[in-house]
Amino acid sequence: MKYWFFALFLLVSISFSAQTINQFDDNGKRHGIWKKNFDGTKVLRYEGQFNHGKEIGTFNFYKNIRNKAVLTASKVFNESSTTANVTFYTSKGKVISEGKMDGKTYIGTWKYYHSNSDKLMTIEHYNNNGNLEGERLVYYDNGQMAEKQNYINGKLNGESFWYSVKNGVLKHFQYENGELHGISRYYTPRGDLKAEGRYKRDKKHGVWKYYENGKLINEKDFTPKSKYKIKKAP
Repeated sequence: MKYWFFALFLLVSISFSAQTINQFDDNGKRHGIWKKNFDGTKVLRYEGQFNHGKEIGTFNFYKNIRNKAVLTASKVFNESSTTANVTFYTSKGKVISEGKMDGKTYIGTWKYYHSNSDKLMTIEHYNNNGNLEGERLVYYDNGQMAEKQNYINGKLNGESFWYSVKNGVLKHFQYENGELHGISRYYTPRGDLKAEGRYKRDKKHGVWKYYENGKLINEKDFTPKSKYKIKKAP
């Protein structure tokens, strides 16, 4: 008799559990706890909770690695908006990057980390349209800055710098609306000037100077030649 009651309780529990997962509300929207496997497998693909069609709380997403579910991303959804705080992971559970998304669009501040440590590698900012906006910084794994750039609505604008691991400037460019435009300079790792000149709409323009050991060794004029010959006065 005890066995019969236990079997009945187990059957009811399993039936109830099955009914509370992957359900729809009266309007056909997902509601409650949802779990999905990769097609044709028993390997979990994602799990999370819906409130009448809207994701709420934490959703976890997995990769199928040798028939095992390995966490690859987690999203913590905001109940009053369509945004979520997102974290991406390596297959070993290390954080790769973290930031905010609106649907599939990156927004706000995003941080990326070096693969061999927890140290910050890149920090960048996105506007509400998913375009880079403002300063973008890249760091070596020793914490020294490697790149510094500025964006306006997804396009490079203003000064951009590239640094050596010892904090020496390697390149200094000027951008306008995503194109090289203005004075640019190249340096050796020791900090000596290698070349300098001007870009005009992504093309070298005017006289460029080239140096070796601090001395000018060559000049080259990139000024476009006129299509029309200048006529001499009779």
